[in-house]
Amino acid sequence: MSPNTESAAASCCIVGGGPAGLMLGYLLARKGIDVTVLEKHRDFLRDFRGDTIHPSTLDIIWQLGFLDEFLKLPHQRAEKLYGEINGKETTLADFSHLPTQCKFIAFMPQWDFLNFIAGKAAVLPNFRLIHNAQMLSLQEDNGKVTGVMAEVDGEQQAFHADLVVGCDGRNSIVREQAGMEIRRFGAPRDVLWLKINKRPDDPEWSMGHRGPKKNFIMIDRGDYWQCGYSIAKDSLDALKAQGIPPFIDLLAEVSPFGRARLQEDIASWDDVRLLVIRIDRLKEWAKPGLLCIGDAAHAMSPIGGVGVNLAIQDAVATANIITQPLKSGTLTLRHLKRIQRRRTFPTWATQSLQIMISRAGQKKRTKPPSRMEAWLRGRKFIPFLFGRLIGVGFYREIPKL
Repeated sequence: MSPNTESAAASCCIVGGGPAGLMLGYLLARKGIDVTVLEKHRDFLRDFRGDTIHPSTLDIIWQLGFLDEFLKLPHQRAEKLYGEINGKETTLADFSHLPTQCKFIAFMPQWDFLNFIAGKAAVLPNFRLIHNAQMLSLQEDNGKVTGVMAEVDGEQQAFHADLVVGCDGRNSIVREQAGMEIRRFGAPRDVLWLKINKRPDDPEWSMGHRGPKKNFIMIDRGDYWQCGYSIAKDSLDALKAQGIPPFIDLLAEVSPFGRARLQEDIASWDDVRLLVIRIDRLKEWAKPGLLCIGDAAHAMSPIGGVGVNLAIQDAVATANIITQPLKSGTLTLRHLKRIQRRRTFPTWATQSLQIMISRAGQKKRTKPPSRMEAWLRGRKFIPFLFGRLIGVGFYREIPKL
């Protein structure tokens, strides 16, 4: 599985050094294409990013030949996802029967994942990662995008490329500069992220939703618990107006931590980070010389933690489709539209499922479960079905090596 390092026949400028950008950059550079990745931050060290590495993503890493090395990085494994419903712990998703190399989700700080992929790409002679590079504008010639203008360490630089790929997330400057139409589907909730320091006597709590309202989630990060508290959309200002003590009271109602424990680690609102949830996707992902993938093309809800997985799948599909035409100088808008056609169904299906789950969670139950609902709750195959949808998704992509 040694990378192909033949002479570059084309160039690609990727805006955004997230999971989609770095994976795409690695795959293209491995095939001999000149790749420049522009990352606006000086490093990848940022809390509360998507830290779930799903079984299908682990399969891709295995296919690339470095799964064993990757799994030596610190991580936690979840073979099942649990939830507490009406005071009873329930298995929401079971990954033990997946047709994958790894039958678990790996929880790993995203900066470790990104540094690992960046390190693999760095040994390829035609890969270049530039940090502290803020994109300013797209460059165009006769209606075709030909590169970007960026500010690197305070100085403006032009980056010319045969293809520009926007991988700069849900607040994408690329799609804004390109004037791409966005379809927004809204979301009734936001999430407040916070850290609770771990103690030696803490139980082996499983990752999952807890509490009767299912609005508290906790993830084992080794030396601390990453906790999320779901709130109604645009309600943070009202919570802040009441002060921290009432907020801690709300957390104590649904978390396994006592009030005294919580107020030790949450001294002020500075210890709380807001994640604005949005679900949207572009009407068209591409225009001549330009493509958007990952969150830049479709922002996902955190339900299921599938955003990183879809971004990686987008990157693999993109590399599979564009590598040969890009190298031969025959890449057209038709190839870029083919990527959107291939990735539209898994994107639409996943977002539709997230919207359905989100809306169902907002409805107040006024009557007991229907016979069908009661029957489904008792079926043993349901956790395996959700394990498949979360762990693999609706469509798998396999890199062409």
